[in-house]
Amino acid sequence: MRTLKLTGQIVALAAVAGMLGLLVWQLTHQTKAPKIGASAPVFSLKRVDSPGTLDLTSLRGKPVVLNFWASWCVPCKGEASMLESAWRQYRKQGVVFLGVDYHDVTSDARTFLAHHGVTYPTVQDGSGMVADSYGVSAVPETYFINRKGRLVGDHIIGTVVNQKNAFDSGLQAALAP
Repeated sequence: MRTLKLTGQIVALAAVAGMLGLLVWQLTHQTKAPKIGASAPVFSLKRVDSPGTLDLTSLRGKPVVLNFWASWCVPCKGEASMLESAWRQYRKQGVVFLGVDYHDVTSDARTFLAHHGVTYPTVQDGSGMVADSYGVSAVPETYFINRKGRLVGDHIIGTVVNQKNAFDSGLQAALAP
C-alpha cells in the first residue's frame, strides 16, 4: 500500500513538473501577432503542391488570403471546401490564396490537398517559425494581406466557415486599392 501511494505521488509530481515546463516554454516562445496595418512577415517556404519554393514577396502587388492549416486539424477539413470555392471565385480578381501547412508530414499534407480538392498554392512550415512570426496559436488561422504587403482586416482565429462576415470583410480589405 505504501509503495502504491509513493508511486501515485511521484506520478502526480511528474505531471505537475511537466505542466510547469509547458507553461514556461509557452511563455518564452510566445510571439505577438503583427498588428493590422503592419507589413506582413515575409518568408520563403518549400511548396507542398508542386516542386520548388514560394516567397511571399513574390506576391507583392496582389491581395493574399493566408491560411494556416494542418492535415491533422479537424476544423481545417471543414473549411477546406469554402476556401477552395472562394479561391476559384476571387482568383479572377487577382487574389492569391496561400495555404501554409503547419507542423505536418508532407505526405499527409498532399493527401489532404488531394482529398479536399485544394488547388491554390500551398507551402510547408514544418518548424512552425513562420506561424510563430504571425502569432499563430492554433490552426486554422487566416490573415489578409493587401497589394502593398500589409496586413488588413481582422485575422480569423478558427474556421472561416463560422466567421463568414469577418472573412468577407478581410477579403474586401485586401482587395481595396
